[in-house]
Amino acid sequence: MSNNCCWHIVNAENQVLGRLASNVANLLIGKHKINYLPNLVTGDYVIVINASKIIVTGNKYRDKIYYKHTGYIGNLKKLSFKDLFIKDPRYVILHAVNGMLPRNSLKKIIIKKLRIHLNCDHKYISQKPKVFNL
Repeated sequence: MSNNCCWHIVNAENQVLGRLASNVANLLIGKHKINYLPNLVTGDYVIVINASKIIVTGNKYRDKIYYKHTGYIGNLKKLSFKDLFIKDPRYVILHAVNGMLPRNSLKKIIIKKLRIHLNCDHKYISQKPKVFNL
């Protein structure tokens, strides 16, 4: 693990979900750093605030469907974006960022560096994070 990790605050208010997720994934992976190596965890911690105020383009709010299979025959669960966003907007961002991380054993370590909050309140003031409006 790199010793020069820092914290970033990303304001998700009026941000498009896909663009926000790709920028957050790049910060988590560490591609913005000089010492980036694909086989090491060199990324930073990211705090996403105002997760309940993200937007999606087109008809995704109404038409996008998330699928989940329980493992039993015939148990394919479907949730629309609208229902899932009303229930927990943090899961929508987590799912989008998780899909943009590399598919290897470092994915579990990298995703633990992501903190998502529904509003502006968070407890990470002592880390002196850098504030970004991506």
